[in-house]
Amino acid sequence: MRGATAKFSSYHLAVALRREPDPAAALRLFLSPTAATVASSPSSAPPFRYSLRCYDIIVCKLAAARLFPAMESVLAQIPASLRPREPLLCRVISAYGRARLPAAARRAFAHPAFPAPRTARALNTLLHALLACRTPLPDILSECRGSGIPPDACTYNILMRAAVAEPGSVENACLLFDEMRQRGIAPTVVTFGTLVAAFCEAGRLEDAFKVKEVMSLQYNIRPNAHVYASLMKALCEKGKVDDAHRLKEEMVRNSEPLVDSGAYATLARALFRVGRKGEVVGLLEEMKGRGITVGREVYNAMIAGFCENEGDMDAAFAALDDMQKGGCKPDAVSYNTLVGGLCKMGRWRDASELVEDMPRRGCPPDVVTYRRLFDGVCDAGAFDEATKVFDEMVFQGFAPSKDGVRKFVGWIEREGDAALLESMLCQLASVNALEASEWEKAISSVLHDPAEQNIVKLLDNSRLA
Repeated sequence: MRGATAKFSSYHLAVALRREPDPAAALRLFLSPTAATVASSPSSAPPFRYSLRCYDIIVCKLAAARLFPAMESVLAQIPASLRPREPLLCRVISAYGRARLPAAARRAFAHPAFPAPRTARALNTLLHALLACRTPLPDILSECRGSGIPPDACTYNILMRAAVAEPGSVENACLLFDEMRQRGIAPTVVTFGTLVAAFCEAGRLEDAFKVKEVMSLQYNIRPNAHVYASLMKALCEKGKVDDAHRLKEEMVRNSEPLVDSGAYATLARALFRVGRKGEVVGLLEEMKGRGITVGREVYNAMIAGFCENEGDMDAAFAALDDMQKGGCKPDAVSYNTLVGGLCKMGRWRDASELVEDMPRRGCPPDVVTYRRLFDGVCDAGAFDEATKVFDEMVFQGFAPSKDGVRKFVGWIEREGDAALLESMLCQLASVNALEASEWEKAISSVLHDPAEQNIVKLLDNSRLA
């Protein structure tokens, strides 16, 4: 046993850290590695020598768990002699991006623990993190240009995505595309896919098809399923379902095994909208015949079609059953569509039962679930039940929609229950639902008693204090 203790090394620590699922426990182990042994090392023994692998593992675990202060503390302890590699830096930046902390992502990019120079890989990771944080394009461009790092195709793809994320900014994406070509950087299928999607979103179908032609003829890049799906969706939105069907045939001929179920989901949804649900079955058979997995998108499109276009809830639940039998697990979109469909038909009790059963089905309700149920119950005038849904929603940390609150407050006012109104407003404040001025407008529009309106102002003042 003493021999095993003496031989406990950075290798053993790395193995133990990798196996530990609890990041807090992993941190304790990292800080006191000899505590994992039977006997402690003598006080005269040299300090434990950590390997770069140990630092990699613990930093990644802490970053994934968003234990950022602990992560930063570990980073500060890395000796300069170890020179941590850039992939670890990228993981730190990405973790801040996922946590929607753009300033922290910027600081991480310049972290002194990581030796210079930075490469395009680190820059692209930072730009992607800023994009995830919805940073405006000018700020992202400033970060890119100020870095002094030569951009590559991935850099421009991220910049173009940032451009098209802002309304009416297709032209900015085109300017970036021209700049990319002037620098001699070859566009990729992602580049063209971004442009096609942007033109489709702007309703400029002719330009979208021109981009598809350019990528094929001038750059010899085959459109992928994403490009086809964007074009098909735009055609379907304009009611050109037959054109979308022909484009799907072209996709199948040209894309070989790269076809996924997303494009089929788009077409299936469009068929429901134009009253051609009978063709959806043939679409599913075609997918199976061509070896294309019928994915969640297709099943969700069918559920939405039966709920929203056909009002056939039995068929919608049958599609859900087929989905599960096919080994495809329903997600929140699946159940939220069903909850909304049931509420639309006035079957709020069935919707409530489905919401209660969702955790057992392996899909806990989310904010959309509760909002649809709450709105549906309010629309049905079942305000006693709405009170229960509201309490549960707030308990889960979710805020209701403004329209639902407006109806709910209107009922409370008619009941003359000022205590319930004050309680409801306090609960809204607890989930930060009183931040925007629109809330005061939504509530005051149904409150006529100045004393009751003061409740809003008092709550707002207490929040600001």
